[in-house]
Amino acid sequence: MKLLDEQKVSPFQVGVLILCALTIMADGFNTQAIGYVAPAIVRDFHLGRAALSPVFASSLVGLMIGALTFGPIADRFGRKWIVILCTAFFGLLSLATATADSLHSLIVLRFLTGIGLGGVMPNAIALTSEFSPHRNRGTMVMVMFCGFPIGAMIGGFATASIIPAFGWRGVFILGGALPVLLVPALMWLLPESIRHLVLQGNKSVQVSRLLARINPRLTFADDTPFVIREETAPGMAVGNLFRQNRSWPTVLLWIAFFASLLELFLLSNWLPTVFHDAGITLSLSVISTALFQGGGVVGSLALGRVIDRFGIYRVLTLTYLLAAVFIGLLGPSRSVLAIMACTFCAGIGIIGGQTGANVLAASIYPTYIRSTGVGWALGIGRIGSIVGPIVGGVMLSRHWPLANIFLAASIPAICGSIAIHSMGRIQAAANAQDPMGSLSGALQSDIRPKTDRV
Repeated sequence: MKLLDEQKVSPFQVGVLILCALTIMADGFNTQAIGYVAPAIVRDFHLGRAALSPVFASSLVGLMIGALTFGPIADRFGRKWIVILCTAFFGLLSLATATADSLHSLIVLRFLTGIGLGGVMPNAIALTSEFSPHRNRGTMVMVMFCGFPIGAMIGGFATASIIPAFGWRGVFILGGALPVLLVPALMWLLPESIRHLVLQGNKSVQVSRLLARINPRLTFADDTPFVIREETAPGMAVGNLFRQNRSWPTVLLWIAFFASLLELFLLSNWLPTVFHDAGITLSLSVISTALFQGGGVVGSLALGRVIDRFGIYRVLTLTYLLAAVFIGLLGPSRSVLAIMACTFCAGIGIIGGQTGANVLAASIYPTYIRSTGVGWALGIGRIGSIVGPIVGGVMLSRHWPLANIFLAASIPAICGSIAIHSMGRIQAAANAQDPMGSLSGALQSDIRPKTDRV
């Protein structure tokens, strides 16, 4: 008797999705906030544009450390409390950022905020994935992850109103208050992953009650033992990412994340400044960049069903290629309308593609290393997100023409497309040799009472 993958999506599972989406929304607001307020900080602290590169980088270094650290911790101790801890931490540090009075203090506070931000995302992705039936997993994870671009987009529109009235510090006050207020709801309502509880053992009561909330007809005695039909292995979680034919897929996934997040943060952090330098007003520059995040929302919502129907490798390969085209078109665009249209379409490709890459990372790894797999992919990707803003600062400091800047910016999207395509080729070859190989096996996991026959 299959207990999870064959159930209909219940209101309880939708509630888990919404809670994770709200957490990721606060994450998106705070991650993008520094890019929106950058021009105001430059004026307030009397800095050159390139001086903010260390601020951008420090936040992203924190994000990398958080993702690399809290993914393996959550695989051992559980997703729920890591999500809560990291959400509270980055909320409080965002509030503290509003008190920054120098470039040095801003760098330190953004670094610490980044650690919390980095710990939330892989565990929210893993938790949503583990509460999603296989047939709906792509759609549910991508809908959940829409919270990130929605939060970033809200941040853009809010910034346009907050800065004239309260200054850039008001943006961080709002960004910190949102996650702090969310923490009590997470403590009360967010469940632990059923798959994680089964793998931990001695959690029959919790598993039985969670299954009953998904489907009231799934009733079991409190002492019913459960097993999960999924690979487990001893040893370090990170080392297991390279076992059972996962070496090349893991490396290619890391390349795709590196390229995708380099692209995303290059554009997110520097678009307001680039557009403002090109003669667009600060408010319109911020709104144009917010449309980049808005495109990400549309891309994430649209691509979920497409991926579930046509396959993740094929869809993501094409998505990144189209993103490269629209990024390249930003250079010769002259009207505000054309810039907004290209920025919106680039957001569909880059943010929608990154959301799909998150689904892919959550899909190719089994439960016992899922947070580690997603966390390390995001952590390696954060190296790209650190490099992206630095590369942008270098190009601007050398006064590159806009056309050259955006042509160069399109290259990472092409690299991401090639990496995903190569992963698809490897998966197709593995499926031809063994239809139930390790990569597909991660997608086919199932929970069942121990007394049932497989």
